[in-house]
Formats: sequence, C-alpha cells, structure tokens
Amino acid sequence: MKNLMWRLLRRNVSVGQMVGFAIANLVGLTIVVLAIQFYSDVRPIFDDRDSFIRKDYLVITRQVNGIGSLLGDVAQFEQEDIDDLAAQPWVNGVGVFTSSDYEVYAQVALAGSSSFGTELFFESVPDNYIDVEHSRWSFDPEKGEVPVIVSKDYLSLYNFGFAPSQGLPQISEAMVGMVPLQFTFSGEDCVEHMRGRIVGFSNRINSILVPQEFMEWSNARYCPDAEPRNPSRLIVEVNTPGDTRIEEYMSRNGYDVSGDKMNSSKATYFLTIIIGIVVFVGVIISALSFFVLTLSVYLLLQKNSRKMQTLMLLGYSPWRVSAPYIIMECAINAAVFVGAVVLMLVARNYYASMLESFGIADAGVALSVAIGATIIFVITVFNAASIYRKVRALWWQ
Repeated sequence: MKNLMWRLLRRNVSVGQMVGFAIANLVGLTIVVLAIQFYSDVRPIFDDRDSFIRKDYLVITRQVNGIGSLLGDVAQFEQEDIDDLAAQPWVNGVGVFTSSDYEVYAQVALAGSSSFGTELFFESVPDNYIDVEHSRWSFDPEKGEVPVIVSKDYLSLYNFGFAPSQGLPQISEAMVGMVPLQFTFSGEDCVEHMRGRIVGFSNRINSILVPQEFMEWSNARYCPDAEPRNPSRLIVEVNTPGDTRIEEYMSRNGYDVSGDKMNSSKATYFLTIIIGIVVFVGVIISALSFFVLTLSVYLLLQKNSRKMQTLMLLGYSPWRVSAPYIIMECAINAAVFVGAVVLMLVARNYYASMLESFGIADAGVALSVAIGATIIFVITVFNAASIYRKVRALWWQ
C-alpha cells in the first residue's frame, strides 16, 4: 500500500509547484525570523537608559518673549496647560519640575587643593522620571545628607573647562561620589549647613536634581511663607517618539523642546516603522506561500480523487490514504524551516560585528528560532488537517 501510494503521488505531483511553494515560504519565513532576531539583538539599545532608541522623554519650556519678560511676564505653565498636554494621545505621563525657593551655596574641598564654591539652584522631578538608579536616592532629615544628581554636561564642563583654568584635578564619574560637598541653605529667617553627595549623572535632564521629598521638606522649612509658583519646565514621557503630532503641538502652543530630542525621536519613529514593515512583508509572503501549498495539494488530491476513492472502497482508511501527502507537506515545511534558520544565521553573522562595535552583547537566537518553529508548526498542522478533511470528504461522495 505504501509503495502504491508513493508511486501514485510521484506520477501526479507537480515538482514546479512544490519548489515554488518552498521558495516562497523560505523567503517569507526568513524575513520574519531575521526581523525578529534583529529586533532581539538591538533590544538592549531600546532598553538602555542612555539610548535615544527607547521610549522618549521631552523636557519642554515656554518660549520666552523678550518684551514680555521685561514687562514681568514669566514663561510658566498653568494647570490647564498641563492637563491639556497630559490628555494628548501620544503622552504617557507629565512630570513637573519643582524649584527651590531658597538660596543654595555649594562648597567643595579637595585634598591638596584650595576649596571653591558657587551659588546653585535645586530642582526636583517625580522619581519615575529619573534615569539614574541609585539606592541612596532618598532623603532622611535625621541623617542630614542630600543626594544630588547632576547633568553629565556639567561634569564635562568642569573637567574640560573649569578645572584646567583653575588648576584643579579632573574627576571621573567613578570617583565623583567620593567628593565631599557642603551646602549652605539661606531661607527667610535661617541659615543651615548640610552635607551633600553626588550619586549619579543624568543624560536626560540638564539640571541639578534633588529628591522630591527633600524639595518639599526644604521649601517648607526655609521658605514657609513663599507663594506656590507655577512650573517653568515639564518633563513628558511620549509613547510614540517622532510622531509628527508632537512637533505640531509644540509649535502651535509655543513650547520649546530642550536639546535635539525631536530629531532623535524622528530617528526612533522611522526605525520602528521600518522594522514593522519588514515583519509585515515577511508575514504576507509566508501567508501567500501557505495558500499556494494548500491550492497545490488540493489540485493534486482532485487529480487523484477517483483512485483514492477506490482505495478507500477496498478498505484503506482516509488516514492511510492521506498520509503520503501529509508526509510530503511536513518534509517540505521542515526543509523550509531549516533553510530559514540557516539564512538567518548567515545574515546575523554579517551584521553582528557592527553591533559589537556599539557594545551590544549577544542576545542569542532562541527567540527567533522558537517563533519560526511555531509559525511553521501552525502551517503544517493546518495543512495536514486540510488534507485529511479533503480525503475524508471523498469517502462520503
């Protein structure tokens, strides 16, 4: 029976149709697994806090009008402005910058060097907008030490601008936490001294940040009678970086975005679109090749319908009659899967060296291989079920 069915299959099968299906499915599956693998490999860039390819944060301010500022008009955000911004579909959240209402003087004393000091300002934002993870990012009045996060640009200005001109040593990020700071806070009727420590550097926010809890405590302590001020800066988490609606909204409302975040966001947006298009094209090609195989097998079964009906009348079950066709379909899909994985590995080996130059570690191929195997398994099962149902239907004709 087995030899008879295989001879019948070889006599009527169209080799060209099967090869065409295999090539089409190979191309589609390769595109899908390669796109998934590429995304897995570059995912660390998306997750890296210092990377521009990730969910984005924009620091926005109102445009300053020269004449208005002379007349006392301050560029601040009203509550309705914040509510309107938070209601935009591309916004995940809005954080408010809180400024210190008192004077801050910081002094640094390094071993073997004269001490120096300067007037500073403090700002704070909600903790979920901070891009520096540190266990010491909290304030306890009893300990009397203020943790501080500063912009990385400030460290560069000190190391390559201020330090050489004043004969002071340059400081690395690893050593900066060891530098002792002494803060002097001058309020309405009191002056206090408190230790400080720089616990990290931010790429996201160009400011001198202290914990939100310290800001609330210190404003209430040193300037209890100060009237609440509207924020002059906001930090916005956007869910679709590069969305054209963001730039339109900022321009329409007279808002400025700090730095070159808008350009970086556009790069992120276009990269996301390109990856999505590649995956979509691969899925479409795989789907079309799947229908090509289904149609080819149906035509083959239709050619052999009379002979298969005769075999079933002789006592052979629909499963035994359909088995050669199912085996052929499984063999083709298995070859397509192996070929797609091989092509993916070859392409990945080509771009792996470029990713290594960015310091990206190997993400492994387990995810893409598993997804490719799932896709080919689903296609195989569906085709096998379709073949069996078609043969079984011949039994009842």
